Amino acid sequence: MHKNYYEAIIQLRPASPEVVDFVKGQIRNRENVFISKEVKLKTGIDLYISSQRLALAIGKKLKRRFKGTIKVSNALYGINKFSSKEVYRVTLCYREEAL
Repeated sequence: MHKNYYEAIIQLRPASPEVVDFVKGQIRNRENVFISKEVKLKTGIDLYISSQRLALAIGKKLKRRFKGTIKVSNALYGINKFSSKEVYRVTLCYREEAL
C-alpha cells in the first residue's frame, strides 16, 4: 500500500485533545493500520486511516467511552478490476455531547 492509501475517514467534531489521543492510540496499537493523512479544520479534525473495520470499532469505543453520537456513511470509490465488486470508503463522524 502506498502512503496516501485510505479506506476510512474518522471525523472528530469538535476535536478535544483527549478524544484525539484516544483514537490515535487505538490506531497505534494495530500493526497493519496507519494514518495516511491528518487534516485539521476549525470545526475539528479528519483522520484518514487504512482500515474500515478499525474505524467502525473505534466508533463504537468512542460512543461507549465519551458519550457522543456516531454517523456512518459509505461512498462508492470504484470497482475492483479483478473481482468486479464495488469498493466503498467509509466516513465515520463522531460528535461529542455538549456538557
